[in-house]
Amino acid sequence: MQKLVTFLAVVCLLNACIPSATYRPAYHYTPEKNWVNDPNGLVYLDGEYHLFYQYNPAGDKWGHMSWGHAVSKNLKTWEELPLAIPETMNADGSTNMVFSGAAVVDSLNTSGFFEKGFTKGMVAIYTSHLNKNGEGMAQSQSLAYSSDKGRTWKFYDKNPVLAIGLKDFRDPNVFMQEGKWKMIVAKPLEFMVQIYESTNLKEWTLLSEFGKMGDVAKIWECPSLFKVPVENSDNSKWVMLVSSAAEATEFTGMQYFVGEFDGKSFVSDKQEGVLRLDRGKDFYAAIPFQNLPSKDKNPIIMGWGSNWSYAGDIPSEGRRGMFSMPRKLSLVKENGQFRLVQKPIYSNRIHSKELKLKASELTKPKTWEMKNNSYKLGLVIDLGNSNGFAMELLKNEEEKCVLTYNAMTQKLFFDRTKSGKIDFNKNFTSIETMQAVPQNGVLKLDIFVDNSIVEVFANEGEAVLTDLVFPQKNGGKIILSLLKD
Repeated sequence: MQKLVTFLAVVCLLNACIPSATYRPAYHYTPEKNWVNDPNGLVYLDGEYHLFYQYNPAGDKWGHMSWGHAVSKNLKTWEELPLAIPETMNADGSTNMVFSGAAVVDSLNTSGFFEKGFTKGMVAIYTSHLNKNGEGMAQSQSLAYSSDKGRTWKFYDKNPVLAIGLKDFRDPNVFMQEGKWKMIVAKPLEFMVQIYESTNLKEWTLLSEFGKMGDVAKIWECPSLFKVPVENSDNSKWVMLVSSAAEATEFTGMQYFVGEFDGKSFVSDKQEGVLRLDRGKDFYAAIPFQNLPSKDKNPIIMGWGSNWSYAGDIPSEGRRGMFSMPRKLSLVKENGQFRLVQKPIYSNRIHSKELKLKASELTKPKTWEMKNNSYKLGLVIDLGNSNGFAMELLKNEEEKCVLTYNAMTQKLFFDRTKSGKIDFNKNFTSIETMQAVPQNGVLKLDIFVDNSIVEVFANEGEAVLTDLVFPQKNGGKIILSLLKD
């Protein structure tokens, strides 16, 4: 026994007593176990924010898609609830998976699903994915409804409510405008979305189509359409989110369009290039919360924190997948074009380190020791005449993530090629880039590190980058240094 204790003590010394890292995030929501992907049915009702999501109740790989469920009173801490809407089996052995969709509060009981006068009925509009012998056969839009704030659900007995004979036709998002329900739904292989209208959520009339523009390198999925206020004005514009390809087209990503919606058709403003929502690899399928309190003028979105290029291979602790922090949206106009600004919603209980300095103070690298791999780092740096800086995060011996800012090009780079466990998929290692223009020579970064995810917000959310990382040790250093000539 004494020899074993001595051996363990030597091992501890050799490894500097640094414990191995956990990959479960501390303040990003993930369920206790199993696989998750797209957020679904984001909706607010009676003091609760509901997050439904694609969930496999049977394991930590994609399959048996159903709706998981979590609630929050503040969008900062979440409580996992039992499975909401399950996959069902048909008499012939085929299954109906419950794919992505929306949830609305049918306060006027337009659907007729609830008792007279009941104003808190919740209706889920989702894609029913017919699957037989492991092959997808057809996709259509179906309904389920709940009278107990999403805890239990009943399927509509006349599903589906919208089918157009396509194998790929999915991801409805629904909102009410001037007393009528509007649905936006994707025709993925055609790079198109369709807009429908209904008075009762059951019968839908096609109004218009939009698409075949922007990025068409990958299929279009998970569309949504909503109004966003313009900062420092009384105006607003309509924004359409579409999940498609990243700039590196072998990866999935998100794009958006800004324009006008007249209740029938969405028309995009003229735009230069593709407007990308997040410049990292791990933000996808984001949609807005419905039925927000009237005092909340800004939409709030959440996205899936992973990428289809490697999602099934990420290091597992009995679960795979998580969600971004909620982001509050607004629009700014720069160089004649509207762009989204995203501001994170987070708890002030997160361990935070705030750094405010001038580049001229970095004659030598500065180092900070961190006790764990979950924290918020705020950096306000006056760049002066410097060439920029490099910041190493989660630094343990050769392991590190590196944020580099080039003051000449005004570009921020995030390098995860030495970030820890990287060999699980050949596509994982990458270096991301986003433009970040200093304000009066000052660059502001809010960096959220949470065990296996990093979200970087530049200049109060004018540019955002989200990446997964898998450090193998806990409690890495932060090292900040100037770029050399």
